[in-house]
Amino acid sequence: MEKNNNNIQNIQIHTEFIKLQELLKLANAVDSGGAAKIAIQTGQVSVNGEICPMRGKKLRDGDIISYQNKNYQITAK
Repeated sequence: MEKNNNNIQNIQIHTEFIKLQELLKLANAVDSGGAAKIAIQTGQVSVNGEICPMRGKKLRDGDIISYQNKNYQITAK
């Protein structure tokens, strides 16, 4: 994980996609899967600028996730 100039933390994945709930845990944005579930289902997380209530949303290279005034961008390797 690294930060770039735009205050976006890059999250590198080695698969085709990662699910939204898993991304929040990988990025250490939440402490547990339960916390991720609540954050997502209560509309606190956006994907590419739109609120996303789906825990299983598949995130791919280039997607940008926002949660608690922090931004995360998926980078596939």
